[in-house]
Amino acid sequence: MIFLIMFGLGLPELIIILVIIFIIFGAGKLPEIGGAIGKGIKSFRKATKDEDSIETTIVEEKKNEKAS
Repeated sequence: MIFLIMFGLGLPELIIILVIIFIIFGAGKLPEIGGAIGKGIKSFRKATKDEDSIETTIVEEKKNEKAS
């Protein structure tokens, strides 16, 4: 909700935006678009959680290169 307050978007503006999106994409494409957005958010969350494991892997690879 903070995002909406920062940009001054209220309920009427959101309804207008949703109607425009509905007109542009149609009812058939909306589930596909929603699914794609959901998958993108899920992968973003996973990537932010796994950031520590990525750093650990890089450090371990550097240690192995120095040992060789």
